[in-house]
Amino acid sequence: MSKKKKFLLSAVSLLILAALVVVVGEFTPESGSQWSNLRTVLQLGAVYALIAVSMNLCNGFTGLFSLGQAGFMTLGAYTYAIFTIPVSQRASVYYLYGVADWLSNVQLPLTVALLLGGLMAALVAAIVGAPVLRLKSDYLAIATLGLAEVIRIVVASSPLNRITNGSMGLTAIPGYSSYYGIFIVVAVCIALVALLINSSYGRAFKAIRDDEIAAEAMGINLPRHKQMSFIISSFFAGIGGALMAMYMGAISSTTFTISVTYFILLIVVIGGMGSITGSIISAFLVIAAREWWLRPLDQVQYIGTFKVPLLKTGFRMVVFSVILMIVVLFFRNGIMGDKEFNWDRIFNAFRGKKKKAAVSGGDSK
Repeated sequence: MSKKKKFLLSAVSLLILAALVVVVGEFTPESGSQWSNLRTVLQLGAVYALIAVSMNLCNGFTGLFSLGQAGFMTLGAYTYAIFTIPVSQRASVYYLYGVADWLSNVQLPLTVALLLGGLMAALVAAIVGAPVLRLKSDYLAIATLGLAEVIRIVVASSPLNRITNGSMGLTAIPGYSSYYGIFIVVAVCIALVALLINSSYGRAFKAIRDDEIAAEAMGINLPRHKQMSFIISSFFAGIGGALMAMYMGAISSTTFTISVTYFILLIVVIGGMGSITGSIISAFLVIAAREWWLRPLDQVQYIGTFKVPLLKTGFRMVVFSVILMIVVLFFRNGIMGDKEFNWDRIFNAFRGKKKKAAVSGGDSK
């Protein structure tokens, strides 16, 4: 397929996706309808897509087994919330401990606070990256997992009560007035990651992932590129955490637990380690399954007078877990593997089926 046709197909795909978001935003009610859950799926799926792509940049493209995503999300979320809560509502939010004097009259624009959340996560990643990235494999995973838990505990500690509101958490967190705000931010961030992956730095990241010794022999500065990948990944995870705070409207120290990191890792693995489009597709599919398609399984159902067994609160997650196990068993490398979505693969698959059908038809004659 020519480059012109590939470009046109990519443009059409993006236009169809944008049209879906617009249609859902304009014609689907915010509440009171089963289809209103589609708004939730798209917004939440977009946020998780960005966070999954940020983790994939570090884990899938650079080969660094980092599990500190929840910690960097915490930094981004708290930084965004602290600087955007309306001044008029700070007294009601910090009613127990009071608010720090320097913070009482500070309120930043949403986009500025969003970037500040990403920069705070990147700053912490830069500080801890030098010693932590000397570790490899499981040791790096354990260290970053511990880092995430340390960050979560610190933000809830008593010395920061007048800033983070301690264990009480933060409420009245504002978000974009437009339904499309989150999608615009996510699209810009993922586009930046895609540009980075396709640059010389991205090729260096992949070389480090494939063979560190060969990469170093080629002149790639391993510590520098590893730290760069770790910091950039943390930056976008911080922005993802800020978007999550914006979406939820309230956060606490228990919002971003270790289980959040495992959930994001699950999305990355299902989508494919080293595939941006795989992470995006996986994020929307997993969120749709968990938050929309399987919701009826949490409710008692009747067929006539017969009560369907097992259907009650919590059964949805049982079925969700079974589905995930099946997907992992049959798609060992994820939905996309380490490849990106490509219309050529779909067309070639159909052409291959047609050729097989023609050959089998000829043989039967």
